[in-house]
Amino acid sequence: MLSDAQWSELEPLVEACRSKSKTPPQDLRRTLSAILWRHQNGAKWRAIPEDLGPW
Repeated sequence: MLSDAQWSELEPLVEACRSKSKTPPQDLRRTLSAILWRHQNGAKWRAIPEDLGPW
């Protein structure tokens, strides 16, 4: 999971690179945390913890 300090550094970078034409996820921080969790664990999307949102 991203700490508040990590998210405060990443958020401006993510927002600057994100396409404005697409609808953003409701909780971009949670979505990014889920992506990082999956990458670190090498798990399937279905295995992500419930607090990171639906797969």
